Amino acid sequence: METTRTPVAEGLFTRADGEAQLIASRRLSDGSVSFPAAPEGDDVETILLSSTGTLFTWTTQQFPPPSPPYAGVVDKTSFEPYAVGYVEFPEGVLVEGRLTVRDPEQLTIGQEMTVVLVPFTVAGESPHEVETFAFAPAGARDEAGVDAAETGAR
Repeated sequence: METTRTPVAEGLFTRADGEAQLIASRRLSDGSVSFPAAPEGDDVETILLSSTGTLFTWTTQQFPPPSPPYAGVVDKTSFEPYAVGYVEFPEGVLVEGRLTVRDPEQLTIGQEMTVVLVPFTVAGESPHEVETFAFAPAGARDEAGVDAAETGAR
């Protein structure tokens, strides 16, 4: 049974037919695509990006990000490094996001990546879990042997 969580922010992503997709916008006058989506207007339309893209570049985050704006529940003693990368989509836009794997042996520039939805715990007086997007290597298997693209989470 799949758990539904509140999105970290409205208008960033959607899930259709079991696939996570990012919500972007395209300028009608020149075809340029942007993420996150710009407000719709006379020259802007909302589009869904493909559910897969290509890893453009990546790095490993070795220290907790400053807060705010990243208000996750992490202290320096429990922090675990993670990978972030830019994924290039066929629609012509690069999107930065967290990667579901951090092992350099599992990441190669140019490899196919899938948009997945993952839990994120927000700090504060009453910490709570929300859902955000991340990128998983296409065909990656989670610990239970389930394809990350099938479950939308890793």
